[in-house]
Amino acid sequence: MNNKIVIIDYGIGNILSVKQGFQKIGANVIVSSNIKIIETATHIVLPGVGAYENAMNALNQLKLTDVVIKIANKGVPLLGICLGMQMLLDESHEFGITKGLGLIPGRVENFPLSILENEPIKVPQINWHELVPNQSNNNWQNSILSNQKQSDSVYFVHSFVANPSHEKHKLAEYMCGGNRITAVIEKDNVMGCQFHPEKSGTTGLNILKNFTSL
Repeated sequence: MNNKIVIIDYGIGNILSVKQGFQKIGANVIVSSNIKIIETATHIVLPGVGAYENAMNALNQLKLTDVVIKIANKGVPLLGICLGMQMLLDESHEFGITKGLGLIPGRVENFPLSILENEPIKVPQINWHELVPNQSNNNWQNSILSNQKQSDSVYFVHSFVANPSHEKHKLAEYMCGGNRITAVIEKDNVMGCQFHPEKSGTTGLNILKNFTSL
């Protein structure tokens, strides 16, 4: 592959496992917080685990927030993983309101009550779930989910839910307590996975490979 995948290193996230995932598919991958290196990337990956506010503060302190927005606005494919996906939205309501990158309209909120039991859904939600198409955006072709089966399961670990403002930006969801929970979001060249593709076996590696082909 002639692509140059840059995983943004801002001190928050599952960077090593994400890097190993891309290496398994033969991608040319670099981990860096250097702005000049990031600006030369053909593809950008924003990983993340932990608290939203801490992650945004870390990104801001390294002066990487504007760089990520600038590169995304140029049309460079950008993939957010787990917390990194949530950071693509306008804001998070996790323990107060924290401003996000604003690349996809929407916000991060608490898990809804279980429709089936009218009780809180267990969080963190640590489980394998099958991806299902969004009801208003069910075409996975030419996306990171190209050639994926709806019965394929991927690995989730999260305590809050990403809620894009527009249904058209929800590419896939999963069912939990009778609710449809956002799993994959997409707006033009900006996309995100709530799950961990690097920990989701062959299905996850295929998703990473699809990303490098965009």
